[in-house]
Amino acid sequence: MFTGIYNTLVYALYPLVIKGYINKRKKNGKEDLPRFNERIGIAQKDRPQGKLIWMHGASVGESLSMLPLITRLLENYPELNIMVTSGTITSAELMAKRLPTRAFHQYVPIDHPQFVRRFIKHWQPDLALWFESELWPAMLSGIKKNNIPLILVNGRISDKSFKTWQHFRPVCKELLACFSLCLGQSEEDARRLKVLGAKEALCLGNIKYAGINPPVDREKLAELQKQIGERKLWCICSTHDNEEVRAAQIHKKLKEEFPGLLMIAAPRHPHRGPEIQKALNDLGLKTALRSAGEKITPQTDVYIADTIGEVGLWYTLCPITFIGGSLIPHGGQNFMEPSRFRNAVIVGPHMHNFTDAMNRAQKADAIIQIQDDSGLEKTIRNLLKDKELLENRRSRAYDWAQGEAKVLDGILGKIKGYIK
Repeated sequence: MFTGIYNTLVYALYPLVIKGYINKRKKNGKEDLPRFNERIGIAQKDRPQGKLIWMHGASVGESLSMLPLITRLLENYPELNIMVTSGTITSAELMAKRLPTRAFHQYVPIDHPQFVRRFIKHWQPDLALWFESELWPAMLSGIKKNNIPLILVNGRISDKSFKTWQHFRPVCKELLACFSLCLGQSEEDARRLKVLGAKEALCLGNIKYAGINPPVDREKLAELQKQIGERKLWCICSTHDNEEVRAAQIHKKLKEEFPGLLMIAAPRHPHRGPEIQKALNDLGLKTALRSAGEKITPQTDVYIADTIGEVGLWYTLCPITFIGGSLIPHGGQNFMEPSRFRNAVIVGPHMHNFTDAMNRAQKADAIIQIQDDSGLEKTIRNLLKDKELLENRRSRAYDWAQGEAKVLDGILGKIKGYIK
């Protein structure tokens, strides 16, 4: 009922409203113009022979969370191919670098019945895996209409979403009925999915805990190590607006106590690099911008790592990492990755995007959560001063991350039954 009304409205509104919005995205550089045909369901490559699993994730985080599952599936099924779809240019660039042989990326079509129909007709996937909880009615109903098994992986229903969906429960039930199986990130997510109408919902754990480490270019690593030498350093990663300046002010104080101290800043949105550089230069710090090819010299206070796909370098180089999106009410970013690199990991007070992961990490004493800037300064100082404390914090983070990675086996076991 709902999807029929929705599809009719999309047909009517596309030329009047939606097309204008898409054109605005194109103008603002948010669409990949050479590949835009993919967004209207026109493929630019042939479907591979044999079985094809389609995995969809909205953006970078979801796309990266797929990688360990992709690797294991391709290892277990030598004739299998995997198509990954997402909607952002950044995720497409990352997937181009990270996807193994027999896996490839396509942009997800705009949620229009005609575009969806073209897309499914061309690719004819044997199984679809939907990561997290982006529910597009035209897409989901198109998958169901074509009798394609659909599994929600790492489904997440936030407090806000749950309250909203409860007001529209019949609509949510109709959308969730498209899924053969729903796997929640946490027991609470699985419970909420059941309440909202999922046919079968359970929790096997959070697949983000099982992530494959980002790649590390050994030549680039050696070059950076040569530039850094024996200097002490720490990293701020996945930071958002204002967090870099706040961390830099802390760094200014710390470098008086630890001469030669270097901070590496890897912002969540790399295009902000020049803007960050200007702000930190205004604080009197000497900076180097990676995207501009600037090197780390003995005079460099902050190295701004404004590039895509190189986070593995920073986690390898730095024993201490602060994860951004957490000093501001954004809700935090992925702190599991630096844990797997044996970093002592610090987060701020705002980690509501990772409530379950935080609870588990805190139970294992694997994460350091500070409440404000002074807490961050004190924590960094203590870790730089006390080698034994630093080693302890690094080991705790790593041991916890390794233990959590077992979630992948359970998810693989469930998916196996749908690969005919």
